[in-house]
Amino acid sequence: MSEQRKANDGSAENVSLSVNSEIATLTLNDPGSRNALSSDVMAKIQNILDEIKIASDIHVVILQATGPIFCSGHNLKEIMGDSRESQMQILFRQCSQMMQSIVNLPKPVIAKVDGMATAAGTQLVASCDLAFASASSKFATPGVNLGLFCSTPMVALSRNVSPKHAMEFLLGGEFMDADHAARVGLINRAMPESELDDVVLGFAQRIASKSPLTVRTGKTAFYQQLTMPLAEAYDYTSQVMSENMQTRDAQEGISAFLEKRDPKWRGE
Repeated sequence: MSEQRKANDGSAENVSLSVNSEIATLTLNDPGSRNALSSDVMAKIQNILDEIKIASDIHVVILQATGPIFCSGHNLKEIMGDSRESQMQILFRQCSQMMQSIVNLPKPVIAKVDGMATAAGTQLVASCDLAFASASSKFATPGVNLGLFCSTPMVALSRNVSPKHAMEFLLGGEFMDADHAARVGLINRAMPESELDDVVLGFAQRIASKSPLTVRTGKTAFYQQLTMPLAEAYDYTSQVMSENMQTRDAQEGISAFLEKRDPKWRGE
């Protein structure tokens, strides 16, 4: 049964959360602002991520948006309202913390993009574990055109695509279509809009059907080993697998496979 959870106490939600069958859907719901990442919106997203982190009934997250703009990035009117260096440091730290919370969330996050994602909006897509987009979607880091280089979006972007493709985004400042985004690795796949909902939901359901303990272990280990030297990464993941093998779910999964039956996960 679907459950709607509010992100704030207001009647008009610019960020919302719903939960259905262990799948949470986090929706940016302010098309009037082009789903811009104002300080208020980022605080609400952070609060939702903190709630999801400890929610035992949530195994996977879909991040989506309403309207033709998935996310336009930072709210430029807010930035120009107070562009003091001290205020900018607070704002960009807040954004950086929110993006890292997606990466560090012990549950996979899938971006479902149907529209344009620019600047920190592209950063948001790149920060998710998986991303699928409609064929009409577009991506850009256009800060260079405004005299404000997309330096923080660059962190997530450069961890998804090769350096030269990242620099093409950052120095060119132009929109890239969904097919190009898929080719360079920013998103997993581009598809007709009519297929997007089913593909994302199907993938989320497959993840939700796995052992939540195993998925949590795997996601954490994946990002930990990325920055390690090769030998250190193998030492670390060997330890992770050894510990994973001691869990009840691993024992159950292997037994179920050998006995040709469906496993019964307990998350332990």
